[in-house]
Amino acid sequence: MTANTRNKQEIYDAAATAWWSDELRWVRTLKNLVPARLKIFDRHIDWAGKRVLDLGCAGGFMAEAMAQRGAHVTGIDPAKEAIAAARSHAAQSGLDIRYDTGAGEALPYEDAAFDAVVCVDVLEHVSDLGQVLQEVARVLKPGGLFLYDTINRNVVARLATITVAEDLLGLLPKGTHDPAMFIKPGELENGLRQAGLTPGKMAGLGPTGLNRRLDFTFGVLPFKQVIYIGTARKPKATT
Repeated sequence: MTANTRNKQEIYDAAATAWWSDELRWVRTLKNLVPARLKIFDRHIDWAGKRVLDLGCAGGFMAEAMAQRGAHVTGIDPAKEAIAAARSHAAQSGLDIRYDTGAGEALPYEDAAFDAVVCVDVLEHVSDLGQVLQEVARVLKPGGLFLYDTINRNVVARLATITVAEDLLGLLPKGTHDPAMFIKPGELENGLRQAGLTPGKMAGLGPTGLNRRLDFTFGVLPFKQVIYIGTARKPKATT
């Protein structure tokens, strides 16, 4: 991960003790994204029995949701305190999830170790996108699936993510994102292909309503100008 006056990744450690408490609005926002992400990802994979890596798992929202669907989940994140919170909550919930501390640029796993790699709200934070995608491809089994979302790089995304979400509404802590690190869909598709992965279709993801706490709920949107979500697949081995 990069050291930057923006892209402040220490926020995940700072929030670790309150990650599962619903006290912090921005953490609730991340939690509220999980159902929308899974509604899309569920169309592409039957989680039951699959070995899944949650790359950039933070405090474990996605990891636990996938484990509850029957996946054998490993989560990895550079935020040590967030990983500690994830381990603690999984134990309290009776979920068998392995959590490791580490970064996507150098995954501590064998080749072809996973049926799927999930990477949400992460790619726009990494220091070397190409290397992360190479590592994803390496640890995926032939025929394995990469499921992701990230933020587009344009004026609209900067306005929505930085000006509105961070500065005005406080949906994210100020400095969470560096807009220069946002990724255009075409750039990501090129990176996926260079890593040996075959890109699938992309869709937009964003706010679609409010819940009783007046927090946003999320769903598929017809445009990809801000957040976009998609899949890619590692080709099956040829005989």
